[in-house]
Amino acid sequence: MHALTGFITLALLIGVGWVLAATGVLSAGHRSMMTSLAFNVASPALMCTMVAHADLERVFAQSLVISYSAMAVAALICLAVTALVWRRGLAASTLSVLLGCYPSGNLGVPVAAYALGDVTWLAPIVLVQVIAIQPLVLALLDAGTASRRGIERSGWRRLVMPLRNPMTVGVLVGLAINLSGLTIPPALADPLEQVAGATVPLMLLAFGASLKLDAGPRSSADRVESWFLVAVKVLLQPAAAFALARLLGLDPGVTYVVTLVACLPPAQSIFIFAGQYDVRVDFTRATIFRSTAASAVVILAVASLLSSGAAPA
Repeated sequence: MHALTGFITLALLIGVGWVLAATGVLSAGHRSMMTSLAFNVASPALMCTMVAHADLERVFAQSLVISYSAMAVAALICLAVTALVWRRGLAASTLSVLLGCYPSGNLGVPVAAYALGDVTWLAPIVLVQVIAIQPLVLALLDAGTASRRGIERSGWRRLVMPLRNPMTVGVLVGLAINLSGLTIPPALADPLEQVAGATVPLMLLAFGASLKLDAGPRSSADRVESWFLVAVKVLLQPAAAFALARLLGLDPGVTYVVTLVACLPPAQSIFIFAGQYDVRVDFTRATIFRSTAASAVVILAVASLLSSGAAPA
């Protein structure tokens, strides 16, 4: 039952955002401002501090291979169905794939702490996300948004496009600090960490305000697609992780870990991406909300079924 702690924290911050919007303290303009601050200021600071202090050797852990193999299975299914059935554009398809496979690092920390007893299991997964996957995703969203708006970009601008994204820049700066072995002076490290600490509250408050201020998916097709992505993320991806772990003969402890991590709902940062690029914001918010509620049930079920005899170290 300790796994509920992470969801309670999440729900309280989202609830505060909803109440502030319902009472008129937060408006649509405020929500947009918080989204922009999270994307352009707080998140780059968080990416920089996270990567600067990360143990890069952990990206080669065996559990990571299973986690990202399961993520790849979910991503390919989402991509195929989105392309064949709903025929979305590049930016919209990118968001759909993320909603179906990209696990939440923010929610994963308290879940890992209480359900696994060790947050280091999540560290290599988050590290690969911010170093490799996130820059690619942001580049695709940049390209898709430019195409949708009829903006022509030169070959040079396409090449440097990832470097123009503040979150990618934060990752690269943190990686440079990590590889060089430099230590950030306290005069810079302290304000950087304080700004980084605002990322999750800004994301969740903006998300809660959006639940009150914005409409949900209007068409039945959108609702079907949303629930399809929920099913892939919180049911199919954990099943794939469990099957791969058993197929490779991993011990019960590691099998428990990779299955539980695969149950995590989509990252809240996807909502920030949608808002920043103005792509299917209502759809993204509704899908994240549904996945988060469903994953709470699935995580409790997995913890009950697999934790017996599993002792991850």
